[in-house]
Amino acid sequence: MFAFALVAYYVTTKHPFGRHVYALGGNRRVAELSGVKVRRTETLVYTISGFCSAMVGLIIASQLVAAHPATGTTYELTAIAAVVLGGTSLMGGRGGIGGTIIGAFVIGVLVDGLVVMGYSSFLQNVIKGVVIVAAVFIDIAQIQMQERLALQRQAALTAGEE
Repeated sequence: MFAFALVAYYVTTKHPFGRHVYALGGNRRVAELSGVKVRRTETLVYTISGFCSAMVGLIIASQLVAAHPATGTTYELTAIAAVVLGGTSLMGGRGGIGGTIIGAFVIGVLVDGLVVMGYSSFLQNVIKGVVIVAAVFIDIAQIQMQERLALQRQAALTAGEE
């Protein structure tokens, strides 16, 4: 996990491909007008995602010493929850690897706590869904607050020029 995290951190912060991915997530049309090869970038992102999914499948199959197609059916919800809790915006263009790792640890502690407390897997999924919805609402509120502050700054600068 740490090797993948280090590679992902390097790619997203130091490599042009990482900047292209952020640009594509922020605004597809603007990224395209800025010279990002959108199709190639999307293909690479999906390829990397497939590779990482395959690695997770191999790790889980080796831990269980068995393979079943329905083994990871709720893992996507857990992954989304970890990413959103880590500060990545579902609106695109913002996020980071460090926050995602922290979000994964938080979700892991939450799930372990729910198991220890004896909650069913259905209720665990409901609680994870509530956490995702709450994180999205907080993200939207934060974006709106930043936009209001930017407008206030712009108004103050305009009033100061007059």
